[in-house]
Amino acid sequence: MRELRDEIAAVLERARDRTVGLTDSVDDADLVAQHSPLMSPLVWDLAHIGNQEELWLVRDVGGRDAVRSDIDELYDAFRHSRASRPALPLLDPGQARSYVSTVRDEVLEILDHHPLRGRRLDEAGFAFGMIAQHEQQHAETMLATHQLRSGEPVLDAEPAPRAATAPTSREVVVPAGRFEMGTSEDPWALDNERPAHPVHVDAFAIDVHPVTNRQYLGFVEDGGYERPELWTERGWRHRIDADLQAPQFWSRQPGGSWWTRRFGTALPVAPDEPVMHVCWFEADAFARWAGRRLPTEAEWEKAARFDPRTGRSRRHPWGAAEPGVDTANLGQRHLGPAEVGAYPAGASALGVEQMIGDVWEWTSSGFEPYPGFSAFPYREYSEVFFGGDYRVLRGGSFGTDSVACRGTFRNWDHPVRRQIFAGLRLARDLSPSERGDLSRTGRS
Repeated sequence: MRELRDEIAAVLERARDRTVGLTDSVDDADLVAQHSPLMSPLVWDLAHIGNQEELWLVRDVGGRDAVRSDIDELYDAFRHSRASRPALPLLDPGQARSYVSTVRDEVLEILDHHPLRGRRLDEAGFAFGMIAQHEQQHAETMLATHQLRSGEPVLDAEPAPRAATAPTSREVVVPAGRFEMGTSEDPWALDNERPAHPVHVDAFAIDVHPVTNRQYLGFVEDGGYERPELWTERGWRHRIDADLQAPQFWSRQPGGSWWTRRFGTALPVAPDEPVMHVCWFEADAFARWAGRRLPTEAEWEKAARFDPRTGRSRRHPWGAAEPGVDTANLGQRHLGPAEVGAYPAGASALGVEQMIGDVWEWTSSGFEPYPGFSAFPYREYSEVFFGGDYRVLRGGSFGTDSVACRGTFRNWDHPVRRQIFAGLRLARDLSPSERGDLSRTGRS
C-alpha cells in the first residue's frame, strides 16, 4: 500500500507543478483577466481545482470539516458560464493560492493514513486519481487560455522532436471483427470509459499519421473554405458566420507564406507537424475534400488498441507500459506537436502512429454512453453531456498529462471549438475488391 500511496502523491505533485507553472508565469492582472469569453480567468481555474479537491478528498474521502464551504457555489462549473465568471466575487490570486495550498496539505495528511480500499470511491485510490485527472484537465484548459492571451511569451519548453525520416502518406487496413472497447479493469478509468464491451467493426483503412499542416494547406489553397459542397449545411453556415478561412492562429503573410502564433511567439507553419486548432466542421470538410472521412470512435479505438496477434485490446497503443519520452508527446514536455513520424516506438500493434499525444483527433461519433453505463461518482461528469451537441475526440495532445490519457480515454466538445489542441486523422471504407482480397487471405 505504501507504493500506491507514493504513486498517488507523485501524481498529485505533478499536477500541482503544472498548475503552479501556468499560474505563476503571469502577473496578478493577467490571472484575473478573461482572455476569451470561451475561457475562465486563470484564477477561477486555480481556485476551482482546490474546491473540487476539497469536496472530494477532504470532505468526502477524509471525512473532515470544510476548509471554505462559503465558496462552493462560486466554483460550481454548472452554476456559472465561463463568460460570466469574471463578474463573480472570486478569491483574489493570493487567496486562491493560499486556499489550494491549505487543501493540499490536508489531502496529503489524509492520503498518509487512508486504507485506499472499502467504498468504490476509495478502492485503489480512485478518488485521488480522479482529482489528479481533474487538475490535469484544467491544466490543459489553462494552457489553451495561455494560447488565447495576448502579450509577451511567458511559457518555455524544449522543442518537440523531429522525425528521423521524411514522412510519407501511408495507411493500414484494420481487419473486420470484434474487439473489446472500453475498460472494466483500469482502476482510475472514468465512468464514460466503462464498461468493457465487444464491438464489431467492419474492415476499414486508416492513416498511419494524423493530417499534417502540409496536407491541410492543400485544402486551403484549393479553395476548401470557399466550396460549400465540401461542408455540411450546418458547417457551411458556421464557416460563413465565423469567417473561417484557415486554422485558428494561422495568417497569410505578404508573399503568400503562412505563419502561426503559438503562446505569444510567431512561427512559420511547420509543414510536417499535425494540423491543429481546427474545429470538427473543418475536419469533416477536409476529409471530404481528400475523398476520405473521419473515423468513428470505435474505429479509432480499434486501430489504437487491438492486437491481432493476441486478439486482445491493449491499454496503450504500444502496450501496457506507461507513456515515455520515446512513445508519446504528452505532459507539456514540449509546447507543440512533434513532426509526424517522430514516435515510431509508440505505434499500435496494427502500425498506426502518434495516436496518443501531439493533437486530439476528432472522430465522426457523437458522445454517447456505452452499453451498461453507470454514472460514477456523479452524473455531471459524463451523463448530462450524452446525446448533446458534442463530437468525441481521442488520443490527447501535447498538453495532456499521461494520467488523463490512455487508449480508452474519451474527450468531447462542441463541433465549433477551435481553441482546443485538436487535429484529425483520415479513414476510408474499403472497396469491394479490397474486401474480397481480405476475405481470400483470411484477414476479414
